[in-house]
This record gives sequence, C-alpha cells and structure tokens, in this order.
Amino acid sequence: MSASVRGTGNVTFDKTILVVDDDAGQRSLLESFLTGQGLSVVAASSGEEALALLTSRPFGMMISDVRMQGMSGLEVLRRAREFSSTLSVLMVTAYPEIRDAVGAMQDGAINYLEKPIDLNELHFLVQQVLGLQPTSGPVIPDGLDLPSHVVAQSPAIREVFREAALVAPSETRVLITGETGAGKEVVTDLLHAWSPRSQGPLLKVNCAALPDTLLEGELFGHMRGAFTGAGENRVGRFEEASGGTLLLDEVAEMSPALQAKLLRVTQDGTFQRVGSNQERQSNARIVALTNRDLEREVQQKRFREDLFFRLSVVEIHVPPLRERVPDILPLANLFLAAFSGGKTRLSPSAITCLELYPWPGNVRELRNAMERAVLMARGGMALAEHLPKRVQEAGLECESGESARGRRMEEVQRQAILQVMREHNYNRSETARALGISRRALLYKLKRLAEEGYAIGPVAGRAEEGQK
Repeated sequence: MSASVRGTGNVTFDKTILVVDDDAGQRSLLESFLTGQGLSVVAASSGEEALALLTSRPFGMMISDVRMQGMSGLEVLRRAREFSSTLSVLMVTAYPEIRDAVGAMQDGAINYLEKPIDLNELHFLVQQVLGLQPTSGPVIPDGLDLPSHVVAQSPAIREVFREAALVAPSETRVLITGETGAGKEVVTDLLHAWSPRSQGPLLKVNCAALPDTLLEGELFGHMRGAFTGAGENRVGRFEEASGGTLLLDEVAEMSPALQAKLLRVTQDGTFQRVGSNQERQSNARIVALTNRDLEREVQQKRFREDLFFRLSVVEIHVPPLRERVPDILPLANLFLAAFSGGKTRLSPSAITCLELYPWPGNVRELRNAMERAVLMARGGMALAEHLPKRVQEAGLECESGESARGRRMEEVQRQAILQVMREHNYNRSETARALGISRRALLYKLKRLAEEGYAIGPVAGRAEEGQK
C-alpha cells in the first residue's frame, strides 16, 4: 500500500520511494534501510521495470543507480521526465563522469549520491525531498545488544556499531576498512549475528596467507587432479558459506587474476571449481576487510575499479584505538581479567601509561600488552614497569621537560605503592607480593618515600605480622 499525505489544494503527495538497481545487494540495502526508517518502498531490478511502475502509479521520489545492464539510470530519468516533470530523483553513482552528467541536468528535482553510500547523507536527502520532520539520524533497530566481550565507550566506535546495525538486515556486500588490529573482524561478527543469516555459517579467509593457486582452490574449490596435490574433490568457501557470510580478510592482497574471478561471483553468484567447467552458484554475503586505501590502490592500478565498487556498496571505517581513548581502559581491564582470571588489576601508573600511549598496533597490541603484564606482575597489581618498554615511555614523553616527566611518573608510582600498602594493612611482604616486586625492592622504595617525608604506616616503627 502506498503511503501518502494530502496537502493544500486537494493535491495528494505520494511518499512512496521507487528504488531502481540491478544489483540485488544494493537494492536490498536501500530497501531494508528505508523501510527501517518507516518509509514505503517499491523496488525495481531494471530500468524497464522502473518505467512500467512509473506509468502505473505515482511516486514521491525515485532513487536509481546509473550504471545498469540494459537501460541506464540516466535513460530512465529522461523517459520518466516525459510523464512526470516534477518527480524528485536521486541518482547513485561512483563515477566522476556520471556525476558531471547528472550535475549538468540539474533542474531542482535531481541530485546524486556518491558510492559507497553514506547512510546519514541518504537519510538527510530523503527527509529533505519528502518534507519529513528532521531527525538527528537514522533509527537504529531495537534489540541489538552488544556481547559482553565488545567494548563501546567512545562515540567513534558506537557510531561504527550503529552503522553495522543499520546495514546488517540487508543482503548487501560491505567493505570494512581500518588499521591492522583495530577490530574489523569484531564488526564482521556483529554484522553476521544481527543479520537474517545468523543461523548460517560465518567463514573467514585470509587472502594474504595463501599463494594464488591455493587461494583459488580455498575460495572456489577444486576437482581431483586439478593440480599437484589435489587428490580429491574439494568444496570451496563460497559453496560452504552459501546462506551465510564469507569474510575476505586483506582482500587488497589478492592478485589481478583472482580479482577477476571474485568480480564474477559478486555480479551473479556464479563460479567454477578449479579444474571444472561446471557452473556453480553461491548466495554467500561477502564482507571484505582491508587495512589499505583501496581508492588509492585503484588509482595505482593495483586493484580493479569495478571490483572496488562491487565490494564497497557500503563502507564502514573502524577508527584506530588512539582515536577511541575512552575504550582503552575498559578493553585493558577486559583483557586483564581474561588472562588473570580476575586476579590482577592495573595500578594508577599503568593506567596513565596506557591512556597516553598511541597504540599503533591498536586493540591487538593492547591485548598483547595485557597478557605480558599478567605474566610479569606475579601479583595482584600490574605496574607501569610490567608493561612493554615503549608503553612505559609514553607516560614520560607526554610531559613537557625531562624533570617534569620524571616527577609525574614518580608521583604516580608513589601513590600506587601507598594505596597497596593501605589495602594490605601496611604488611610489607603482602604488599610486595601484590605489586609483583621483591620485598627488598619494596623496602628500598619505602626508604625513599620516608626520606621524602611520606608517612609509611599509621604507627612509626610498627612491627609487621610474622616479622617479629
């Protein structure tokens, strides 16, 4: 049923959106996103089908891809103008020359949206064209709780998960970009878990880990005798992932020859096993991951432009950990608890270093640092000295001036020692064990504190339990 409102002068303004795209994945994205915003949508898989719909009923807006098999989006636009001069049209394209052509046709009813599609921009344009009440952003589906092992304290990562929640219900392909170790696989896991395919398989292939001959067989399968070592028929990942999701990690590392074969399966879902002429079909949803700038790779002729556009119907960028400072401490505590069984915690000095360090290795580096801290601490408190040297130095380098840096770290260490002393009723042996240092090292530190005027215990000269 079409959604419409009646305006002044007894004119009915239809609010239904016609989506035109020959790519099932992109069509699915637009349909699921717009219906999720409470809008009425009718979809067409070709220009011819779109024209038939336009002549049969009114629409408030048309969103059309430009490059389609058969009739192009620009031709649909020209033909549509013959019987509807006021239809609002949004053209979707990634090609500069098409954007120029659309711009030349501007008449107040035409605009274009660049690929990969920015859902916030799409939401704004649709609201603007249909005269809807502006909202702060797209509606996020309900009931998509984050698992306990996923941390989302920073606004930057919450925005990533919001985008994933909006895209998950569709069948579209997704390109996830970001630095190594930033958490791209976590986003993939959520996309799959929140999708209608969640009961199907989620398979992962590292495209950089295998040479071409083996990677082709891994993806598409092979027949017995297809190459040396192929002793029996093998089902490939595309077949196994049918009905589910296939993650292609480090997709930019794929050779040009394999890129061409991947392009074909993204176009129509068909492929051939190595050593076979039989056409096979897969409806696996593809999620591609890369730490490279694929647009630059395309410009430098290292990655196919047509494959880039096929994979990046939606692009989700995972920001590095240095841009998500509120996530650092919760993630560190999560890893610390996992490695120590909840028996180790961070000292103030360690926390300072963690929050000042830029984490070039991102979440993966933080996880490794926490594993090291648990191994080195030997007690219930992880100090700055238990962290990797480069992380320790971050607490020093972020101060101005060598003496200021030293004073800052020394003060943090003093407070950590005094805090643990109080927690263990000023028992020096227990305090040393909790700090993960020797009793002799603790006594040396306490002597320094006493010389600086710090009160070491509630009663001077108090004998320790068990030390009389």
